[in-house]
Amino acid sequence: MPRATLVFLCVLHLNTVSGCELFGRFDMPSLFHPGEIMIGGIFPVSYKEIRSTSTFEREPPGVKCAGFDLRAFRWTQVMIFAIEEINKDPALLPNISLGYRILNSCSFPANTLRAALTLASRPEETEFNSSCPPTISAVIAASGSSQSLAVAGTLGPFQVPIVSYFSTCACLSDRAKYPTFFRTIPSDYFQAKALAALVKHFGWQWIGAIQSDNDYGRNGILSFTEEVKKLGVCIAFVGTIARTYSMDKILDVVEMIRRSTVKVILAFVPEGDFYPLMKEVVKQNITGIQWIASEGWITATKPSTPEIYQAFGGALGFVMQKMAMPKLKPFLTNISPYTDPSAAFVKDFWEIMVGCRPVLPEEHRMDKICTGNETLMNSQHAFFDVTQLRATYNVYKAVYAIAHALHQLIFCKPAGQKPVRPCLNVSEIQPKEVTDHLQRVNFRNEFGDDVFFDENGDPPASYDIINWQLRNGQVQHVTLGHFASAANGDFRLNIQEEKIVWRTGKRVPTSVCSNVCPVGTRKAQIKGKPACCFDCIPCAADCTPCPQEYWSNERKDECIPKTTEFLRYHEPMGIALTVVSLLGASLSLVTMMVFIHYRETPVIKASNSELSCFLLFSLFLCFLCPLTFMGKPTVWTCMLRHTAFGVTFALCISCVLGKTIVVVTAFKATIPGNKVAGKFGPAQQRIIVCSCTMIQILICVLWLKFKPPFPDMVFRYSNKKIVLECNTGSEAAFYAVLGYIGILAIVCLVLAFLARKLPDNFNEAKFITFSMLIFCAVWITFIPAYISSPGKFTVAVEIFAILSSAFGLLSSIFAPKCYIILVKPEKNTKKHVMGKKMNKK
Repeated sequence: MPRATLVFLCVLHLNTVSGCELFGRFDMPSLFHPGEIMIGGIFPVSYKEIRSTSTFEREPPGVKCAGFDLRAFRWTQVMIFAIEEINKDPALLPNISLGYRILNSCSFPANTLRAALTLASRPEETEFNSSCPPTISAVIAASGSSQSLAVAGTLGPFQVPIVSYFSTCACLSDRAKYPTFFRTIPSDYFQAKALAALVKHFGWQWIGAIQSDNDYGRNGILSFTEEVKKLGVCIAFVGTIARTYSMDKILDVVEMIRRSTVKVILAFVPEGDFYPLMKEVVKQNITGIQWIASEGWITATKPSTPEIYQAFGGALGFVMQKMAMPKLKPFLTNISPYTDPSAAFVKDFWEIMVGCRPVLPEEHRMDKICTGNETLMNSQHAFFDVTQLRATYNVYKAVYAIAHALHQLIFCKPAGQKPVRPCLNVSEIQPKEVTDHLQRVNFRNEFGDDVFFDENGDPPASYDIINWQLRNGQVQHVTLGHFASAANGDFRLNIQEEKIVWRTGKRVPTSVCSNVCPVGTRKAQIKGKPACCFDCIPCAADCTPCPQEYWSNERKDECIPKTTEFLRYHEPMGIALTVVSLLGASLSLVTMMVFIHYRETPVIKASNSELSCFLLFSLFLCFLCPLTFMGKPTVWTCMLRHTAFGVTFALCISCVLGKTIVVVTAFKATIPGNKVAGKFGPAQQRIIVCSCTMIQILICVLWLKFKPPFPDMVFRYSNKKIVLECNTGSEAAFYAVLGYIGILAIVCLVLAFLARKLPDNFNEAKFITFSMLIFCAVWITFIPAYISSPGKFTVAVEIFAILSSAFGLLSSIFAPKCYIILVKPEKNTKKHVMGKKMNKK
């Protein structure tokens, strides 16, 4: 509607320009009363709209509303009642008059949008001049979620606060999209939880669902489905209906219900959309179904008839808590078309209530006319029953919430506190300020009800459980329980199950796709069906499956625990690996003692005694690592084995890297003018070792913090045993530890290879190269062997790789030196160490 948008933009700039040209007006009757502060209201007084091709009143009529909704009309009256009550209250907005303008939405989003644009424009009841009339400070709208989305999406960007009394879609709680939207009815997020709790309470596993073709129905069923899936409940079908649907579409949904095997159906629809389907279900005599209702129709008056009860009696549903408002009844019974002949909707209301059409002086009608003596004082119509108000009470709370927000804004203190002096001029009120104060509203009304909004603009979640019962020939909405949030944030369902009237009789109906398989049969999933649907096929014998940790004995008459498998110390493989591990650790200590004892000899000096001792100590730790891999996995051993392995090997390779750099720089220094060796002394060597090791420690700390290894039971290797192993927690972290060690090893290999042309007798670089080749070969072959090894052999493969690489480093780097020191001491001289090339020089 581009032209309507231009009207709206023109209206919104009335406060910043001297005037604007009005393109036209929507032909919308309204209830209007002037005031210093104006509040708008949008209600579905009509439930049908008749369309033509025009939009503005200076052209042929475009949209007309038809039908009359008594419940919505009562909402308009309670808004007027609340405003008049506030205007008389000396403690709330004293000396400030509230006005209102109430429009009809026709229950359609498009007409609701027209109403919102009309509210933003200059009221028709005021004369057009250069000065600006008071604009609306807030809007009470709308009855449906789709309508509220239209209003919030249109007025929200301009910070106009909207308070809804009957829109429950959880999508409206999105503060990023709808920052000015509030409501006095709980979100469907909580209603979905309540409905799911009801389904769980009665053990229903197989249910159908009906949704309205709008935001209310679609979002409601989506939230409900997410909740019940957690409970293992299956949704058999989801039918979609709307009041505008053709009869063919409605019959398709009826046929879906007839063919289904479900005995419980949830209808998440408003009254107007559901009523055509209800009539057709009754017409086709579809009975024996337990209906679950959303708050949209469970207490609605129109379907609450003995005729509809034939198929929908015993329906269960949730609705906001009721409230009695005794002062409202005299106000309602005083409604008369003769009080204000121009008041919209009142003549239609009078015709329904009294049965005749009031004729005013300027009218001439031929149908049944009133005498003028009719009265509503003694009427017993449900319209005047003010003892069980729900949505009506929500409208009342919405008006008072806006009034309290305005009071705090104008007087800078909550209502009831004295002295009361304005701190803001009424003409300076901006809608954004009203929105900010609405978010902070918190008061207790005369009914003892606390009124406030959470950070999403929602009120506290609290529902009554309603049951349709037939009493004295009338359908009664009987309250049988309560659903509310508990102090710990959970939700609590209390229901008087023994007082429920079931449509299927005195017992709770069952609703399952397939019954529990009898003894001697087992479940067989039906292809293409939900998990709740299965066939029962005969077992090989009359048996029941054992729990996962158990296995049947040979006679198949008892469940016995499965054997557990892990690498034990006392089994042959464990003993062998333990002996080899301790042997390696012992050799490392012996070699370290030899190096310390002969530290002043040329061979030891040439090989950098400090780094050699560091390397031997790290090898000693590497040989001890396999001991943590054996035994029953626990939380601590699982965390220790992988991190200890990663850190000790990082320290080991860091020492080798330091030795390699020392060798390269030492002989680069023989080139005249090269000062590299002087820049790489003991301090720099220690920095290399510490920094390279700290990186690995950091990786391990992050691993342990976010996804640490943990003990795990694995059942996939065999049906008769449980393999106990350490789950790495994070495969990425495990391979990051291995990868980092691999990077250090490759750097060592490359540097050692570059130093291969050193003097003949000094073979340190060659030994390092050979040791790194062994190290890389072992760990390259480890990865596929680790992945393919089953059960405890996975642990054995990892231990073997650790021991092999550690022995490779120990033998390749230190065995030649120990041989010279212990067996050939005559070669332990500076002359021999410097090599033949040095001798020639």
